[in-house]
Order: sequence, then C-alpha cells, then structure tokens
Amino acid sequence: MDKQKKVITNRVAFLDKKVPFYASFVGILGLLILWEIISRIGIVSPLFLPAPSEIIVTGWQMLVSGEIYGNLTASLYRIVIGYAIGSVLGIIFGLILGFFKLADAVGTPIVYSIYPIPKIALLPLFILWLGIGELSKVTIIALGVFFPVVINTFSGVKSVDPMLVKAAVTFGSNRVNVIRKVILPGSLPMIFAGLKLAAGTSLLLLVSAEMIAAQEGIGSMVLHYGNLMITSKLMVGVLILSLLGLTFNRGLKWLENRLIPWKE
Repeated sequence: MDKQKKVITNRVAFLDKKVPFYASFVGILGLLILWEIISRIGIVSPLFLPAPSEIIVTGWQMLVSGEIYGNLTASLYRIVIGYAIGSVLGIIFGLILGFFKLADAVGTPIVYSIYPIPKIALLPLFILWLGIGELSKVTIIALGVFFPVVINTFSGVKSVDPMLVKAAVTFGSNRVNVIRKVILPGSLPMIFAGLKLAAGTSLLLLVSAEMIAAQEGIGSMVLHYGNLMITSKLMVGVLILSLLGLTFNRGLKWLENRLIPWKE
C-alpha cells in the first residue's frame, strides 16, 4: 500500500514540476545554431536561406538607415487601430448576442454565414468603396479581428452558469449590472482566447493588405525584396513580423493575468 502511495505521489509531483524559465530560450537558441550551421556549410544556398548572423547584420544596417522605421510605423498604425476597433466591437456584439435572445436569433446566423468568407478576398471591394488609402486596410484588419472575438465572446457568455445570473437578478440587479458584474467577468477567459486568435489573424491580413495595396509597410517591404531576390532583407521583414506576433501574445497574456487572476 505504501509503495502504491509513493508511485502516485511521484506521478503527481511530475505533473506539478515547473519547467525552468530558460527552457524556451534554449529551444530557440538551438534552432538558430542549427540554422547558422546549415547556412555556413552550404547545405542550403544563402540566396534561399541566409544565416541568422547575416540577417541580424542586415537588420541593423536597415535600422540605422531608417528604412525599418518608416515601414514599421506604417504597419503599427494600421494594425493597432484595426485591432482595437475590431476587438471592442467584437466584445460588445458578442455580449449582446449572448445575453439577449432576440439578438441571438437574428444576429448569430448572420455572423456565422459571413465568418467563413476569406476576409482578404473582400479587400478589392473595400478599396472600391473606401479608396486605396489607410481606411480600406484598417477596415479589413478590423473585420478580420471582429469575427474571432465576437464568436468567442458569444461562447463565453453562453458558458456562464445560469444560476449566477438568476441569483444576481433575484438580488435586484438590472441588466446592465448583470452584464457588467456577472456575464463579462465569467466570459473573460473565452474573450481573451478570441483576442489571441485575432492577433494572428490581424498580422496575416496586415501583410496581405500591404502586399496588395501599399507602398509602405512591412508586408510591402517583404514583397519588394522578394521580387528583387534580396533574401536577407526579406528575412528581416519576416523576423519583425515574428517579433510583433510574440509581442502581441505576451502583452495579451500579461493583461489576461491581471484581469483574470483567478484563472490560474
């Protein structure tokens, strides 16, 4: 019996064992070293896969010259505004669709019928309506962000325990207070899941829109150097996009831990 308890204790301890904070960095470092070796010994031509050290040097040169600054500023402007608008509208509409039965009956079929449409396919239409300037790009990003957020918010509202809602109403809470103090806190885990999913979608739409209809931006820069076959500068753009995605993810994770301390 004691032996069986010891085995069970060891299994539980294995599940609870914390991974060292540097484990992720070791994995990335190992991948970069392998990449460097493959490029340096000529297994893959530098034209197709430049070494990480070459990409870093090229990126520094582009940063010093100011080339990265202009493209990065243009991309950040588009993605921040588009993401903010899409997220706010997605959360509001998700709460409405999930809480009010009439809104659910009318709005949910519309959301689910439009959601499968590839949003980048609508860009030419938005350019026709809104022009080739910033508004069409911001709108396509906001639209792409809206749907994952509204669907996850809707699912979060539906997952809230109905007994909590009934208890709040019984104690005299009006609809606004029920949404603010019961529905919204209970939906936050699903809302953040939608926000994280939408972050990746927003980057994808940003790059696609800039490749199609922009003279400035990271997506436009990647396409330009791809056409010129200057792979090192192309990879600098890819690296910047990767860092943007990582920053989005870490920022949302930090905000989630602050707003949902009970999740852990």
